[in-house]
Amino acid sequence: MASSSPDSPCSCDCFVSVPPASAIPAVIFAKNSDRPRDEVQEVVFVPAGSHTPGSRLQCTYIEVEQVSKTHAVILSRPSWLWGAEMGANEHGVCIGNEAVWTKEPVGEGEALLGMDLLRLALERSSSAQEALHVITGLLERYGQGGSCLEDPVPFSYHSTFLLADRTEAWVLETAGRLWAAQRIQEGARNISNQLSIGTDISVQHPELRTHAQAKGWWDGQGAFDFAQVFSLTQQPVRMEAAKARFQAGRELLRQWQGGITAEVMMGILRDKESGICMDSGGFRTTASMVSVLPQDPTQPCVHFLTATPDPSRSVFKPFIFGVGVAQAPQVLSPTFGAQDPIRTLPRFQTWVDRRHTLYCGHQAALELMESDQDRGQQLQQKQRDLEQEGLKATHGLLASEWAPPLQELGSLFQAFVKRESQAYA
Repeated sequence: MASSSPDSPCSCDCFVSVPPASAIPAVIFAKNSDRPRDEVQEVVFVPAGSHTPGSRLQCTYIEVEQVSKTHAVILSRPSWLWGAEMGANEHGVCIGNEAVWTKEPVGEGEALLGMDLLRLALERSSSAQEALHVITGLLERYGQGGSCLEDPVPFSYHSTFLLADRTEAWVLETAGRLWAAQRIQEGARNISNQLSIGTDISVQHPELRTHAQAKGWWDGQGAFDFAQVFSLTQQPVRMEAAKARFQAGRELLRQWQGGITAEVMMGILRDKESGICMDSGGFRTTASMVSVLPQDPTQPCVHFLTATPDPSRSVFKPFIFGVGVAQAPQVLSPTFGAQDPIRTLPRFQTWVDRRHTLYCGHQAALELMESDQDRGQQLQQKQRDLEQEGLKATHGLLASEWAPPLQELGSLFQAFVKRESQAYA
């Protein structure tokens, strides 16, 4: 039987700023992925593709029908699964997802993970709204389910999503196959492991209200508050902690209203006092991402990814879709084919070393920071200098002060990953 206890450590935080909350004419997206502290997260580039009609696509646990064309994507994902915790596509669509538990029971069978739905939406959509339709359509057809951790004891949950593009954002929250969504056309918004859509529902599953009424959760009278109707009556301790993080994140966004930049979002993701930068109970922030999505379609979207744990001691490195983009090998985990613990039944009975090159170097750097204060400070300064160089370059690009060859733009992330790896060598 799948475990679905919300008391188990599991948390994430997603943020978005839509003008006029942003300091520049751009939508700014950010996410911390909080996962088991020893889980490795890799950054994977998947080029656009054309596919044979009627072909099938293997996701983490089940197959789905493939579409004829898929978009290029950059993904930050736990290296054992097919989907992703967060990512972006070549059209400037960004998505992050969160674990959530509701009155709807978590299914025991294997289906699509929320992380699979995220990747499928990025590969198949050219706007945040289209991505929402992709997720809800797949949810209706295949459902969501299966263990979300690489562990012999199954652990399952449902998902909420924050979707953004150059013009707007959407919050999509699910309960089984049911869902509600809220459109964000201005201002700042965050989500944190709990239902947050109240009465301000922009679009919903056609059976959402009738199902709630049939279950006795709503009397059919007055306003329909999705979070109030579908949230667990007694919130477990873990979800109370998520509520505190949600409130802290909302307050941080409020403080920066009108002045939110990529640097501000990075600072929020690094905030340890609030728990947004997490290190607790066997879990920690295992990877982070910030994206700048200019409203001007002639300007490139810039995605900053760490590929390493603890954003307060990691480097946000810029990625831009374009000519010459290829996989950075230092952030790609080894593969194990048919012998992978996820492919052998029963699943997850053995352990494999999924650490990639940058992860290993970064772990050694963290140990040095903790054991040798002077050398550790020097290393952290190198991290900050490298990150500032990337920020300065992308600021110049978006201000039309820097116009590098397209090939150089496409290889930007690879160049920064290589330099960070060298700093740890």
